[in-house]
Amino acid sequence: MATTKSCKVKPFYTKLISSVPDETTMERLNLSVKALLWAQPAKPPGVGGEKRTDVCRMAGSHAAVHAWESPDYEQLLPVSEKSNPLTRDIDQASAYHIVRMLQACDAQMFEDTGATYERLRSDRVVETLLNVAEKVEQILKDPQDGLVVLSGCGTSGRLAFLITSGFNKALKELKQSPVYRYIIAGGDRALLSSQEAPEDDPKLGMLSLKKVSEGKKRVLFIGISCGLSAPFVAGQLDFCMQHPEVFTPVLVGFNPSHQARDDSMEGCTLTFRSVVRRMEELSKTHKAFLINPAVGPEAISGSSRMKGGSATKILLEVLLSASHAAAFANTPVTLQGIREHMDTYKQTLDVTYSQIDGITALVEAAGRSLRHGRRVCYLGWGSVAILGLIDASECIPTFGADFEDVRGFIRGGYEELDNNEGTLSSLGCDFCISHEDFVRRVLPSLDDRDMILLIYTHSDDVSDVAKLARRVKEKSSNVHAVYHQTEGDAAAAAQQDDINELCSSSLKFTWPSSASPGSSLHMQWELSTKLLLNAVSTGGHVLKGKIYQNYMIDVQVTNSKLYRRATRLLQKLTGRPESQCEEALLKSLYQTDKLTADITSSDISKHTQTARNRNKVVPRALVCLLTGCSLQEAEARLEREPVVREAVAAHLLE
Repeated sequence: MATTKSCKVKPFYTKLISSVPDETTMERLNLSVKALLWAQPAKPPGVGGEKRTDVCRMAGSHAAVHAWESPDYEQLLPVSEKSNPLTRDIDQASAYHIVRMLQACDAQMFEDTGATYERLRSDRVVETLLNVAEKVEQILKDPQDGLVVLSGCGTSGRLAFLITSGFNKALKELKQSPVYRYIIAGGDRALLSSQEAPEDDPKLGMLSLKKVSEGKKRVLFIGISCGLSAPFVAGQLDFCMQHPEVFTPVLVGFNPSHQARDDSMEGCTLTFRSVVRRMEELSKTHKAFLINPAVGPEAISGSSRMKGGSATKILLEVLLSASHAAAFANTPVTLQGIREHMDTYKQTLDVTYSQIDGITALVEAAGRSLRHGRRVCYLGWGSVAILGLIDASECIPTFGADFEDVRGFIRGGYEELDNNEGTLSSLGCDFCISHEDFVRRVLPSLDDRDMILLIYTHSDDVSDVAKLARRVKEKSSNVHAVYHQTEGDAAAAAQQDDINELCSSSLKFTWPSSASPGSSLHMQWELSTKLLLNAVSTGGHVLKGKIYQNYMIDVQVTNSKLYRRATRLLQKLTGRPESQCEEALLKSLYQTDKLTADITSSDISKHTQTARNRNKVVPRALVCLLTGCSLQEAEARLEREPVVREAVAAHLLE
């Protein structure tokens, strides 16, 4: 069980009032009595203790669920960057309450209520999906000289890879030629590790698209940018609009168009908003398409790997599945069909979170391992293993984690991955992803403090799962399993019993034996796995103290988007002027209490390049701003108390 710290509310609150008399400042610090009560040990039945009714009421509160839709709520921020009222105290929550909060946030994707923003099932969104699906159908029926390209940065690019791989495999099974290609900023190494710098280069985006589509006469380009902000994707969309005789551009994101990023991009005169405005004009004649519903703020503010990634997967798989059904099963693309297919993904959320106690146990196990400075390893089979690789790759930029903290491994390695550039293991240890790599490099040093999570389906070789589980069990008792099976599937029951005996916990997801028309069961398994792993890695890092309120406080500021996000975050949490917050950020970044003219006159690209070799940049800056201490003192405080909120609270108690 995860440990919780007891606290004496009354003395602390008395001290807090005298130290921070200003009510606004108290709200910014979020050190109220309510926040302190969150720190009390509290577990649901079956997890160890009484169920907390205040959290349940909060998660179901209409006001809390819909507060972000108010025009007055954090009005200077786009939806994708707003904080979610449901998770404001997630850094003080138990593992169970963390999972409940994530469940409530994910449920926001499918809400139809609210007049402020378009949602996943809004008429215009569904109609646009239909129109784009018909464009894809035309290419599938006449694939010669045609191509469908999916492109994005970070999580968006990784999902572009996953989706194109899945649909090309479906074409291969139908003895059809592949028509899908993916592009990810930074190339294939970005599939497995953060490559933030290329995201800021619109020219690089344009050149990569030009190369991939060379010789093609009809290209449907789908650019994914959750915040409508990535210069890499903007450069590609601009290139498409310059060549309408070949390209039809589609933009997928989760902000309304007027919230698209309006900052200038280095090396060109474009802004993302200017690109979106041109696309809006072209969309009137179906020469371009925008698919940009709002799905609500992320559980961890700005962490678009979560809902943004899930909604990307849902939208594109619904769209492409409809195209395939129309091209190869004589099932016309209809608005009703698209809505029904979307409903199957809503059911995926329900099936996944029905196992809340089991997910909570995994979050607690991950939190224990990470707090002890140990590892969480995902050992996967088939396409669900790719979700393990993706989740692990996201922990470094999101939580300032080391690459060893959360690792993903896939049976078959790069042969199973089948990426554009082939094997990348020569690039270093963090690119060694096969089970053989795990056995050779990680297994010898395992102990009970390391968490091992087996991820598979009963369509995989379950005997192989059992074999590896036995080897891991010899080194660590901290072994867990998550697997998917269909109703009535008893073929792998004997081997599964063996695995259950070897594991501390086994989490089974059972699915209907036949998927809905136009859908594929493996896509539901993948989304379910994504939701679960996002909960495990996010919850584990929350319990480790890597989140402040519901903000990515230890984010790496390695591109312009993250640099600006860090400055805004410091401003929001401290109430200080933007210039003072940026100054504190730069001092922490360059590890000096006095900035030189050379530093202050440098452009953002110089700062983000420096950030690649720095840790705890934002936490140090925040502690300095809130306490007035030096960088050295801030470092010492964070060394004594890695949880930023508690490091600040300790200062107030002095």
